Amino acid sequence: MKNLIQQYKPFLLFLGKFVLSYLLLTFIYQSYLNQFDSAKSEVDSITELVSKQTEFGLKWVDESSYVVNNDHEPSVKVIYKNHYVTRIIEGCNALSVMILFAAFVVAFTGKLKRTLVFILIGIAIIHILNILRIALLTLALYYYPKSQHLLHGVVFPLIIYGVVFVLWVIWVNKYSLHATAHSK
Repeated sequence: MKNLIQQYKPFLLFLGKFVLSYLLLTFIYQSYLNQFDSAKSEVDSITELVSKQTEFGLKWVDESSYVVNNDHEPSVKVIYKNHYVTRIIEGCNALSVMILFAAFVVAFTGKLKRTLVFILIGIAIIHILNILRIALLTLALYYYPKSQHLLHGVVFPLIIYGVVFVLWVIWVNKYSLHATAHSK
C-alpha cells in the first residue's frame, strides 16, 4: 500500500489540493449567496453587475436595450428591441466556472505570485468572455429563438469551457512548477 501511495503521490497531491480549494471556494461563494433571499426574488450583486455590463454591451447594438429585475424570480430580464428575450440568473455570472478554473490552477502548483496573477488574469478573461457570451446569446435568441437549446446548451458552453481548457493548458505548460521542472 505504501508503494502505491508513493507511486501516485503527485496525483494524490493534485487531487487533494483541487478538492480542498474547490470546496473552500464553493463554501465561500455559497456563504455569499445565502445573504440573498430568493423567496423575495433578490438577485445577488455579482449577477446584477454581470447584467449591467451585459446591458452596456447590448446598448452598442441597440440603444433601447436594458435590463430589469424580475419580480417573480431571482433573475434579471434582458430587454432587446423592446422584447423580453432572456433572463440572467445566478448561474449565468460564471462564478462557478471561475471557481473551477482557480481550483485547477491552485492544484497544479506554481509560485505564489505567478499563481495569483494567473488566476486574476484568467478570471478577468472568463468574466469578459461571459459578458460577451450573454450579449451574443441575447442577440442570437432574438433572431433565432428556436435555436435556444443549441445556442445556450451547446455552442456557448463549448466556447467558455474551451477557453478555460486553453488557459489550463497554458498554465500547466508554461507557468506551473510542473512546467518549470520539465523545462530544466
